[in-house]
Amino acid sequence: MKTSLKLEELAMLLLGIFLFSQLNFSWWWFIGLFLAPDLGMLGYLIITKVGAFTYNLFHHKFVAIAIYFFGIFITSEIVQMIGVLLFSHASFDRIFGYRLKYEKGFKFTHLGEIGK
Repeated sequence: MKTSLKLEELAMLLLGIFLFSQLNFSWWWFIGLFLAPDLGMLGYLIITKVGAFTYNLFHHKFVAIAIYFFGIFITSEIVQMIGVLLFSHASFDRIFGYRLKYEKGFKFTHLGEIGK
């Protein structure tokens, strides 16, 4: 099952790369901003509850898709790019086992504990 989930996430990452290729931005934007959603981890410097919220906000695929479609609605390629980057990054993270977080701590995710 793990392999199946990883392949699904890989397919979504490839979809994100394809969607980015449809935008009028240099690939340097994608590469340079690809890890930006990890800034959500800074919330853990405050307390785990804030950290879980900010991390999940930047790694939730529904939020990413909503931002992307909002960008289409307002015809803003910058907003579309933000949605694509969030979506692609979330898929990339999930390939390596990083998932949405519980308030209990960084290693507690919606699909189990990291490192088990």
